[in-house]
Amino acid sequence: MMENGINVIVDWSLYKQKQKVACSPNLLFTYHQKTAFNGDGGRGALSLISAVSETKESSSVTIIPPPPVRIVALVGEESTSPLKSAPWEEVMFHTANRLKWVDEGFQMEVFSDNIIQSDQSKVDILGKKLSQTDILMIVAVTNQETVSWVQENSKNIPNIICFESSLALTNKLGGLSLQTEEKGNLFSKVGSILQAKNTNESKEIAQTVSEAWDRRNSDDIRFCILVIINAYIRPVSILQNLRSKGFSTLNCMVKNCGSQVLNCLLDPNCRNALQCLNNCSPVDQVCNYRCIASYESPALEAFSLCVLQKHNCLQLDAKIPEKPYVPPIKRFRGQDISHDIAEDLFVGWLGSLDWSWRVVAGQNPAYDQFPCQYQLYYRGKARGSFWYEPVFQVCTLEGQLVWRRRRYRVKRGKIPATFYFSVLDNGVVSKEFWTIVDVANDLSWGLFHYSGAAQVAGQSYTGAVLVSPNGEYPDETQKEKLFSSLEKCGIKEWELFMVDNCSCLDPPLGIPDGSSLHRKIEIEHKQQSSV
Repeated sequence: MMENGINVIVDWSLYKQKQKVACSPNLLFTYHQKTAFNGDGGRGALSLISAVSETKESSSVTIIPPPPVRIVALVGEESTSPLKSAPWEEVMFHTANRLKWVDEGFQMEVFSDNIIQSDQSKVDILGKKLSQTDILMIVAVTNQETVSWVQENSKNIPNIICFESSLALTNKLGGLSLQTEEKGNLFSKVGSILQAKNTNESKEIAQTVSEAWDRRNSDDIRFCILVIINAYIRPVSILQNLRSKGFSTLNCMVKNCGSQVLNCLLDPNCRNALQCLNNCSPVDQVCNYRCIASYESPALEAFSLCVLQKHNCLQLDAKIPEKPYVPPIKRFRGQDISHDIAEDLFVGWLGSLDWSWRVVAGQNPAYDQFPCQYQLYYRGKARGSFWYEPVFQVCTLEGQLVWRRRRYRVKRGKIPATFYFSVLDNGVVSKEFWTIVDVANDLSWGLFHYSGAAQVAGQSYTGAVLVSPNGEYPDETQKEKLFSSLEKCGIKEWELFMVDNCSCLDPPLGIPDGSSLHRKIEIEHKQQSSV
């Protein structure tokens, strides 16, 4: 203890004692109906630093950082992923870097399985790594010699996940073994593979991991690892807020939002949305947002506005991610970027065309994957106002194609070509930080990056969109510049997935009367596609 203050040491080893999951079903009519995967979210340990000094002298709190989470990825030699056939080894190295955006303590090392055929010193190094690891991730490993070696050297690893690998390899979660019947995603048919002594919580986690992996994108590969860390090792910052508060949630809803809850349950679309959300993991943004976009209605908006936005009945919180830092474009057509020029770059082709840009490809699987995405940027009638309206299609869970539209208020950031966006999306406010990363001089393509959070929904996210005037991919002459721009975002080209720009007839476009467009940039008129 300090003489005139407080010196508190937090012992993070307490987390290791809470590796058993404590999940339980919750209310049908909440967005996040199930508790998140880690019991008390570390509140017991964190309570150790709740003491407050009342002395007038200086006080200090010494927090010992949590121990690192050690992860080993073992990848089949020369194996290729479904991400545009990128090598699995490259995908996993990139995943290791992206884990650092969430927590610097998440340490993942990647090895090719040909190391088993290397000299003994390298084999010994891998063996030592396995003896210290918290999670072993095995991808596309089928070599029998490697399989036998892993079986012998992974017995004490508490968490092992195997994908597209030999059936002889064993999956484990929290020290409990899982069995499987088919090759590929070894968490398939979860309902029939769990041992009798396993719990419903492990089943839920395995199901979440399985569904995420099956979506075959870089965000969900990372998400698989984060879910397991959050469940069995220690809380993950971007997941730990997603837990119900039990009776306090119900009390808040009944006391403040009784009519909105009742109206939602009586409305078919709103009721279907809540039932759909009840089947999603509370930490699965892809599943959650697809439910919302499929069944949005005035009743759902009123429900969310009251329960989440106005009264925060789930007591959730999320912040805009600080990583990765993405530098904005500095110059355009030989001029230093100003705020006016940056806004003109967003306005893009509007005026020459009925839209500013069309999205060619996106990186975020929850928000960038919709078909037929049109972007409308314009200056409002009020002085200094600027607006963004995306128009896009949704293929609902019933297979119908419907048009959706959002309206974002846009404010300039401190640095030109950075912006703050805000939108009320189905009753919940999302705030985002956007960066114009690059735009071709002829406006043939652009790259925009964003980081955002829906605070009261407990959701934070990042993404990027590649845009062009006609929805077509930039030609080969732009490849080097595009790849360089993606690198600034920490994105590989194989992470992008193409937007379906077919069947985009009759989009509900148009901007309010009295809006204005460009101030500084002249658009080079070209013949572009009209749909």
